[in-house]
Amino acid sequence: MRRGHLTPPAAWSAWALWGLRRLAGGIGVLWAVATIVFVAIRLIPGDPALAILGGPGSQASAEAVAHVRQEYGLDRPVLVQYAVFLGRLATGQLGDSYAFRTPVATLLGQQLPVTLTLAALGLVVAWALAIVAAWWSTQRGRFAAGLTSALSVTASVTPHFWLGSVLIVVFASALGWVPAVSDGTVRGWVLPVVTVAVPVAGYLAETVRDGVVDAQRSAFALAARSRGETRAGLFGRHLLRHAALPGIALSAWAFGSLVSGAVVVESVFALPGIGRALVTAVTQRDMPLVTGIALVSAAAYVVVLAVADLVERAVDPRTARTTEDGRARRRSPGATSAEAGAR
Repeated sequence: MRRGHLTPPAAWSAWALWGLRRLAGGIGVLWAVATIVFVAIRLIPGDPALAILGGPGSQASAEAVAHVRQEYGLDRPVLVQYAVFLGRLATGQLGDSYAFRTPVATLLGQQLPVTLTLAALGLVVAWALAIVAAWWSTQRGRFAAGLTSALSVTASVTPHFWLGSVLIVVFASALGWVPAVSDGTVRGWVLPVVTVAVPVAGYLAETVRDGVVDAQRSAFALAARSRGETRAGLFGRHLLRHAALPGIALSAWAFGSLVSGAVVVESVFALPGIGRALVTAVTQRDMPLVTGIALVSAAAYVVVLAVADLVERAVDPRTARTTEDGRARRRSPGATSAEAGAR
């Protein structure tokens, strides 16, 4: 058996261990997010019971505040509240939103698809822009490379609010090509998707371009040129596959950035997603809704991170083999010493 290849039972065992590690890591992330939200909500000045009743403007009586405090367990010690909070989350009980008087699960079911669609489309558009920028900058000389690098850096630091406002003024108000706010049509999605995609495309373009430049000097690129491969064929079939690996690894982080950027973009373009709901929830100390949004966002990040790992392994199977070899060497230091001696 060649080194680096696994027998079928060993391969299944490796995948099972990979899945268990991902599951344990995901549970740890969700626990950490829930704990941070629990602490952060209680650090906000003001009485949570009064927030449940509608805030200071509700003019709730002392008896009503005391009743709410007892009903929601706010009169218990903080550690007891924390234990009850984690117990409910473990059984899938997100509770009812204080602000919207609706089950959190219902609100998330209505608004989460909008945010996830915006983030997913933004990631696709960002990759498309990054690939085009990498192609143009590596095939058109130093001027193109310098211009693309400058534009990429500028795009990566552009605030979503400013970019969205500029796009509305130019393409909605001046040219009238697309609506200024979301109207439920495909045209209504254009500006929000571009707004979230451009900053992500900036650093993805730099990452992919650097990978293409490195790959151009490699032996496989020289061999492909010697076989008469065209520039487009070399880029699409060889260079891009090599250069995409760092970008794929960044895609999970990019997706998290897209979800966080959706909070601003949904407000600018009046999209009914969890971003706008999160602003309302934080303002009104709506702990069940804040917790639900934070948990589903963290869960989406964990899933995307696992998918990015799978895609990376599919693009370059050596990634999985190298990882397994490294773990095997760490488990068997004697084998490592023997290999070193043999060399």
